[in-house]
Amino acid sequence: MNIIDELEWRDAINQQTDAEGLRELTEQKSVSVYCGVDPTGDSMHIGHLIPFMVLKRFQLAGHRPVILIGGATGTIGDPSGRQTERSLQTLEQVQANVDALTAQMKKLFVTEGDNQIRLVNNYDWTHKINVIEFLRDYGKNFSINAMLAKDVVASRLESGISFTEFSYQILQSLDYLHLYRHEDVQLQIGGSDQWGNITSGLDLIRKKEGPEAKAFGLTIPLMLKADGTKFGKTAGGAIWLDPNKTTPFEFYQFWANTDDRDVVKYLKYFTFLTKEEIDELAEKVQTEPHKREAQKRLAEEMTRFVHGEELLDQAKRITAALFTGDIKSLTADEIEQGFKEMPTFEATKETKNIVDWLVDIGIEPSKRQAREDITKGAISMNGERVGDLGLEVTADLAIGGRFIIIRKGKKNYSLVKLS
Repeated sequence: MNIIDELEWRDAINQQTDAEGLRELTEQKSVSVYCGVDPTGDSMHIGHLIPFMVLKRFQLAGHRPVILIGGATGTIGDPSGRQTERSLQTLEQVQANVDALTAQMKKLFVTEGDNQIRLVNNYDWTHKINVIEFLRDYGKNFSINAMLAKDVVASRLESGISFTEFSYQILQSLDYLHLYRHEDVQLQIGGSDQWGNITSGLDLIRKKEGPEAKAFGLTIPLMLKADGTKFGKTAGGAIWLDPNKTTPFEFYQFWANTDDRDVVKYLKYFTFLTKEEIDELAEKVQTEPHKREAQKRLAEEMTRFVHGEELLDQAKRITAALFTGDIKSLTADEIEQGFKEMPTFEATKETKNIVDWLVDIGIEPSKRQAREDITKGAISMNGERVGDLGLEVTADLAIGGRFIIIRKGKKNYSLVKLS
């Protein structure tokens, strides 16, 4: 299957500058393709992954991907998708973010071997250009009228836009020109909000290299959930690729909790499963939705891709333990992940009777209620039902010497930290 056919089947194409020309080019040769990300933070979130999954598909189809990390553009600020100016970061912070994103990209994508992904930083060529050269050699090729007509700028005219952010599309256009000349890049891909920047780059290439220059642009559709909200956002914020920001268990659970209406779309966008495999899972969404096989497969594929097999196994182990109540099978670190968002209480390592202990740390409102719940079998500790009103709670009962898990009723879990 031609890469363009595959992207169309996966509903991964929003706009193309020359669909027929790009299809012909990808059938004739191995094409160098680039996608960029600005180092606005020290980690990508899953929304950033959308165009890079397309870049990975080009790699698997035998093309040559280039990832651009915007060490220069990150100091300026992309106005796309914003109604206000970005806060400028220090050069030191930008560089720290560049280093973090570079490490993240190397982990996600093959950067060695014949079919490697090449990583570049636009600071390497942009910082050498002085202001006179910038204005004469590049600024002269941009019409203010055309720049104002771009959606990304037009949407900001009422609220205001600085010259710094206004000039962003010139810098990104310069990137495409540089990569066209020095890396043989003929295709830029990006989110739907990048259309104006991409077409500006193509205009610059044709002004500098001639109207017959073969360069193309392709954007990916804006992804919304079935309820109309933005993909990748939860009540707790973004879903990060950095395991220190979003734990592998939380990452796995995000995908596992996907709405039936969205899961097939996500399987197409984010996994490398075949059409036959996805069609089979789509059928199960219709016939056996209660089994959530499509969601489980999506969660497995994405967690493996981002975090690797070992952390996928850990996420599945935590999930299974929470479902079965087999808490003792978990390590202290796994407890910390799995119960991160659950009610948390503090306790000392002092030995206490179970009734007093539950009341003192605040899980039970009174000794009478504590005794009643224990007698009814409604209290479990570390997965085992408490039936003895005389039980002494000691530090030895804590998992890893750090945590005790109390379940009250069927689903009300609490994490108790011992100090």
